[in-house]
Amino acid sequence: MSSLQRTILKSKLPPTIPGGRIGRADSFKKSRIRDYKPCMWNEFFAEKEDIVVDEQRTFRIYRTKKPEKPGPTLLLLHGGGYSALTWAHFCSEVTSMIHSQCLCIDLRGHGDSKVDDEDDLSADTLSKDIGDLLTKLYPEDMPQIYVVGHSMGGAIAVHFAYMALVPTLIGITVIDVVEGTAMEALASMQSFLRSRPKYFQSIPNAIEWCIRSGQVRNVDSAKVSMPGQIINCTTNQLATNDLPLPDEVLEEAHHTSMFPNAFSISEDEESPAGDEGATGEDFKKPITTKAATDAAKNYTWRIDLAKSEKYWVGWFSGLSDKFLNLRLPKQLLLASIDGLDRTLTVGQMQGRFQMQVLARCGHAVHEDRPHEVAEVISGYLIRNRFAEAAGEFRCHMPSC
Repeated sequence: MSSLQRTILKSKLPPTIPGGRIGRADSFKKSRIRDYKPCMWNEFFAEKEDIVVDEQRTFRIYRTKKPEKPGPTLLLLHGGGYSALTWAHFCSEVTSMIHSQCLCIDLRGHGDSKVDDEDDLSADTLSKDIGDLLTKLYPEDMPQIYVVGHSMGGAIAVHFAYMALVPTLIGITVIDVVEGTAMEALASMQSFLRSRPKYFQSIPNAIEWCIRSGQVRNVDSAKVSMPGQIINCTTNQLATNDLPLPDEVLEEAHHTSMFPNAFSISEDEESPAGDEGATGEDFKKPITTKAATDAAKNYTWRIDLAKSEKYWVGWFSGLSDKFLNLRLPKQLLLASIDGLDRTLTVGQMQGRFQMQVLARCGHAVHEDRPHEVAEVISGYLIRNRFAEAAGEFRCHMPSC
């Protein structure tokens, strides 16, 4: 048994998605008061649009406004189970630092995208989806594309770049996914997926679970990201289509929190498991009456990640070599230095890519610390002369 697997068994909190790392929730001591009222997409993006690529594929995209000066398009690819909304706060941050436009995609089988075969999540299929979508969006004069991917999305970003599907790709940033660590974690992934709650009574309850389980540590990010991961059991539509929630629904959610008096977290309160964070078992307390059971089944996960198992190895196998062999500027952001495998360790010592470790965050690095991630990527783009600073931005991270 690997040290990673032992950590999983001890913590009972495995990676949030295939390819993720181990992470525990931060203590909620001395935190500001937090509520779980969901946020709308238009607080962060200028537009959303459903792009019909062909009769079989329609993809939901979100875009920030066009920059005042020419700049690259940041193509942002989410991790497994997430949606394009996972990038909301990062987009607000990065577009305030550099002249750029963000393009966020709901990948096949995720968010509000609709395809005939949602179960085909192979690396080649996902990469071709992205290439075809970009060609549809920009039939002429495709802008410079800089791709950023998190976890599964990071693996797909590497495959996409390796396949050379668009001519204007200028660079890549991969966030918290490494072949060696990801391959080790796959053995425990199914048990983790089974440990998650299958249903949520309300959108605020789902956001509450997201924070208290440690999947995301930034409550502001969870409030816009989590609704993009669940669907209404009655309408089978993404939870974002139910927003904004009426006041009476929010009041009801307040009284049916997964934890007593936990709809808001005050400065003096901690998470139920103290500094260790809450485990999956804390969210699976038995519901004793049929009425309560039926009431709790209002929302469920948009995608059944367990069914994608046959594609997991294909996402991550050979990833390190493909990443190193890309003839592009490359950047790797990690939540822990322990995440590096041998191949990337050697490559990093040879200066074949830039690496930055961001501490005090979980696997969803860009959600937990959107400002710092935006600062690192902005500084990298400016150094490579891909983008110009907006306003008086100066990167203060060590790698800048």
